[in-house]
Amino acid sequence: MERIAFLGLGSMGTPMARRLLAAGHPLTVWNRTAARAEPLRAEGARVAHSPTEAVLGVGLVVTMLSGPRALDDVTDELLPALGHGTVWVEMSTVGPDAVATLRDRLPEGVRLVDAPVMGSVDAAASGSLQVLAGGELEGPAAEVLERFGSVRRCGPSGSGAALKVVLINAVIGGVAVVAESLRLADALGVDPAGAREALAAGPMGGAVRRTLSDSAHYTVELAAKDVGLATGAARLPVLRAVGEELRSRADLAGQDLSALRNARA
Repeated sequence: MERIAFLGLGSMGTPMARRLLAAGHPLTVWNRTAARAEPLRAEGARVAHSPTEAVLGVGLVVTMLSGPRALDDVTDELLPALGHGTVWVEMSTVGPDAVATLRDRLPEGVRLVDAPVMGSVDAAASGSLQVLAGGELEGPAAEVLERFGSVRRCGPSGSGAALKVVLINAVIGGVAVVAESLRLADALGVDPAGAREALAAGPMGGAVRRTLSDSAHYTVELAAKDVGLATGAARLPVLRAVGEELRSRADLAGQDLSALRNARA
């Protein structure tokens, strides 16, 4: 089976790497906080001490990092070590501009697929993510992405990254609106259970379920980063206001986005 290097073992990366191990792929993992890699070592993964060491001799590299800055840092280390014929599957939420910059920096003979995902930790563990793939997707890369969930082929390079920014900001905006609607219901003396039930039965039902979720782990800090990707690309006054609110909530930065439902003004 294809030898894979998986870089980035956060709340999403770890269960995704586990799925590759369970499928029998020879897997090398790396994470900037080395302790996060140790459980995967016990499960059969080889643990690299650096990004360069992780990718030496592998045909497929997967990155699942926190954002554009982390991707830049890893790219600087990876580029000299990538062999001809390597496929780099970039799964972080970084936006299409970062994907274009990465593509332009790649050595000749290295192919890039952008494939961010929709879904949270539970979906990553069960292999039911929605994978948004941009670029030329074929062979082992296509097979590996199917380990993570359903694959939507979005179009040319960068199209998966672009669609992810669109979809995740719809989620963020929806959660922010539902959280404020629940706060309004409280202020007006509306029965909380009745307000939630009525909201869930309406057009915001999906956003209500996400706002009330206790199983996800998509932090307020990451959501603020993702709103920044959107507001940097278009004039979006509503999302800009949401982003300002998220960035102001240092008390919630490491909590899941659903913590907005309990936040006080």
